[in-house]
Formats: sequence, C-alpha cells, structure tokens
Amino acid sequence: MSKRFFGTDGVRGTVGSDPMTADFAMRLASAAAQVLVPRGGTVVIGKDTRLSGYLFESALEAGFVAAGADVLLLGPLPTPGIARLTQELNADLGVVISASHNSFVDNGIKFFDGGGSKLSDEVEQRIEERLDAPAITLESQSLGKAKRIDTALIRYQKFCASSMPDGLDLAGLKIVFDGAHGAGYKVGPRTLGILGADVIPIGCSPNGRNINEGCGSTQPELLQLTVPAVRADVGVALDGDGDRLAMVDEHGTLVDGDQLLYVLATARKERGGLAGPVVGTVMSNLGLEHALRARDIEFRRAAVGDRYVLETLRDSGGVLGGETSGHMIVLDKATTGDGLISALQVLAVMKRKGRPLSALVAGMPKYPQTTVNVRTEKRLDPGRSPAIRDAVAAAEDELADTGRVVLRASGTEPVIRVMVEGENEEQVVSLAERLASVVAESAD
Repeated sequence: MSKRFFGTDGVRGTVGSDPMTADFAMRLASAAAQVLVPRGGTVVIGKDTRLSGYLFESALEAGFVAAGADVLLLGPLPTPGIARLTQELNADLGVVISASHNSFVDNGIKFFDGGGSKLSDEVEQRIEERLDAPAITLESQSLGKAKRIDTALIRYQKFCASSMPDGLDLAGLKIVFDGAHGAGYKVGPRTLGILGADVIPIGCSPNGRNINEGCGSTQPELLQLTVPAVRADVGVALDGDGDRLAMVDEHGTLVDGDQLLYVLATARKERGGLAGPVVGTVMSNLGLEHALRARDIEFRRAAVGDRYVLETLRDSGGVLGGETSGHMIVLDKATTGDGLISALQVLAVMKRKGRPLSALVAGMPKYPQTTVNVRTEKRLDPGRSPAIRDAVAAAEDELADTGRVVLRASGTEPVIRVMVEGENEEQVVSLAERLASVVAESAD
C-alpha cells in the first residue's frame, strides 16, 4: 500500500512547504471528516508549543466545521493526552498538531480514532484518496461549531496521576523534569508535584521556537549534567509532544527505552502482573532480549514504529512494549505511548523497591550497536540484491549467536540503515562498515 502523505506517524514536513500549508490542512480536515465523521460529530484538536500550531489549529478547525463537525480545542497538550481526551469527551476523532522531536520549523498532523488509537493504514489510505478535491463547505444549517475546553490540562493531569499504583506516591524523591519546551511543560511538573515529589523543572519555558532545542529526550545532555549537580534521585525527559521518554539515573547516566522496558517487565514479572510477551522492535538491543529470556519473559520484535509495537501487543495479548528511542507503551494504563505515564511506572518501581534507577537497570547488559546510513540515488530494497544477501549471511555466520544484522530502508528518504550488534564492539564496527560498502556498491 503506497501513501503519498501519511508516514509512520501522520503527516509531517517543513512549515510553508508542501504538505504543511494552511490549504493542505483544510483539505486534510475536510477529507478526514468525510471519511470518519460523515454525519456530523465531534473532533478534538490539540497541539504542542510550536509557533505554527496556531496556523494549523485554525485551518483544521475551519475544515472540520465547514464539513459539519463540531470541534473542541484543547490547546497545548501532550499527544497521549489528546488521545485520552478523545475518549473521555466521547469524540469521534482526535487530531494532534505536532512534529514530535523535530525542530520548530517543522510541524505535523496525526489522528486518533474515537477509542484513542492511531488510524490503520487502510483508513489513512481512504483519507488520502479525497485529498485532491477542494475542501467542502456545507450550507449554513449543517455547519459545525467550535469551542475551547479550558479543563483539558486538569483532566489529563488527573488521569496521569491515577496511573500510579494504589498507595504509592513520590514523596521523598527529588526529580529533575525536562519538558523539551514542549507540550508537557506544564502537566509534567504539576503531576509529579501533586504526587509529592520535589520537582526541579528545566526545558519548561516554551516561546514557540525553542521546542526540542538543546533539551528533552533527544538531547538529554543538560538533564545529565543537572541531576548530579543538584543531587537529584532521577531525571525525566519528554520530547516535544510528550509521547517519548528518556530517564537519567542519579549519576547522570542516560537510561534508554530498552532499559526502561526491562525495569518495568522484570518488576511486573516479580509481582505476577505481566501479561503476554514484551514487545520491542527489530532495533531493540540484543541485551534486552537476552536479559528477559534469562528471567523467563517472552520477547517479540515488531517493525520500527510505535504503531507496529501496539499492533503486536494487541495481537499477542501483551501490555508492555516500546522502542529504544523511548516510545513506551503500557497498554493497561493508556491506549498509546505516553512518556509521562511510563515515567510514573518506573518511578513507582523505584519507590516500591527503595532502589535507585542505576541498580534497577544493572541486570541488563547493553550490547555494542552500530548503525550506518547509506544514501542511495533511488529507493532500494536490500532484500532483492544477491550481493547484499550474501554479505548479510556472511556477517551473520561470523557473529553466530552473539549478534544480529538488520538492514532496512528508511520510510521517508532514499537511505538504507545498516545496523550490526554484538558482544565485540570492534567486530560490530568492522562488519557494519563492510556491509555499508556492499550496499553502496549495489545501489550504484
């Protein structure tokens, strides 16, 4: 199935360039309304803190109202909060205006269905089929209306706090919270504070242009310096739209999504609350798989993208999944990846066990992993090249049971990502470079 505009996480691009224009946003809203809200209904719209959010909020509002849908405007709110309020407000569709961890010059639009889940590829395809037509405008008596929901932040804050296990709070924990100058800049510190933590906020002063700039889960260096400097117990970092999580232990050491998944899975296993397999992706560190296997926890790999992790969880009956990047899914707490809720679950384990984060992750070794991006003149399927297949087979034979090789084409650009992982870092780097050379030669 080929889609022109929807990627793995909605539509995204540079503001002012196709498709991120006001005209496209209106047509997208009109098409989505015709497919998903054909007889009128309710749509909620939320956004992160980018300056261009005002532009797209207005364009989407106009497109939906003109097509007969009522619109509820939530204002700045993390992506998972918008998914939650889509359910709570009995809306038919949730719309997020965000480019996640990208800089402020980009923006994006993604959707949730009435159940707070991302749309299927098939539904996105149906929306795309209508995008070449102008936005529709119904007669006056059939138009929708719009209003702002002033309680959105409080509603989501209460929902996040309620995800903490009964009887547990965060009293006694000193936490540095990095909001990436993004959608979680208010709700993160407030929720942690309400639960009793001593909170030191950084990256919580958005100006419309500084989202993800030198802060947040994708640039955690400031958090790593701040945690030991203020003698905090732990650091928590979200990305711009609040669905990605990174944490920092008491020493300032970064703890990634694989390690956090290990902490949650082993804690649940000990308490008898782990259902189904734990789901990662083809890029999840081999150390996670081996550490879970040693504790009799089944591990499965999905394609890269939190939507595919979610699909695998639902198909297998699992509740815990995530990506190395920090897209964590705790399916019995939220319908989609939620950075703040995932952080609260890790903090609950720390509080219950009375152990620092560094001790909780010590049982999972991280194998050396190298990724080389090979740019090609045109899109290339590495699995169709005999030379690449032979090179991969030779590398896998050399690694035996001590490593993995993954080659995958980028979904957004003509790039082949060559990933090699194993116990020996020198061997891993050498094999990655060798495979990248073969891919480059095959692409000529």
